[in-house]
Amino acid sequence: MSRWLGVDLGERRIGIAVADVNGRATPLTTLRRARTPADDVAALQRIVATECVERLVVGLPLDLGGGEGEQARRTRAWADEIGRRLGLPVALRDERLTSHVAESRLGPMPRGRSGGPPTAAQRDRYRARVDREAAAIILQDELDAAAVVDASGAPHTDADPEGRR
Repeated sequence: MSRWLGVDLGERRIGIAVADVNGRATPLTTLRRARTPADDVAALQRIVATECVERLVVGLPLDLGGGEGEQARRTRAWADEIGRRLGLPVALRDERLTSHVAESRLGPMPRGRSGGPPTAAQRDRYRARVDREAAAIILQDELDAAAVVDASGAPHTDADPEGRR
């Protein structure tokens, strides 16, 4: 199995996950979002080179009805530019409820001293963990769909001929 990188793109952070050789997605890191996609490329290039990545899987923020709003259009444009600049194929994967599932997996946000509200640093660390975990969920969903394709020999029903979503 080739190495795939999962991406949970947010306005402030980018959650990153990587697939191991057994087809399991693992949270990797969280990057601070740059001002432009071109600026995001530098940080992603290091990860792509280190992890020998051959494909990107970017979460597409559809609305609950499955439609694409402004954020989905921005994500699609970002993914297209990143894929072009990195020279990698990009798959877009429905990311509805992935942050909620990630929060469920991680449990509640840590409390501050003496059980008080969390500090700003605690909130930031927790949100970064949620973003990494959401990226792993997005990536695992794509890996599982690809495994169905590999096992059956038939294309997955919601993929186009190029494997893009």
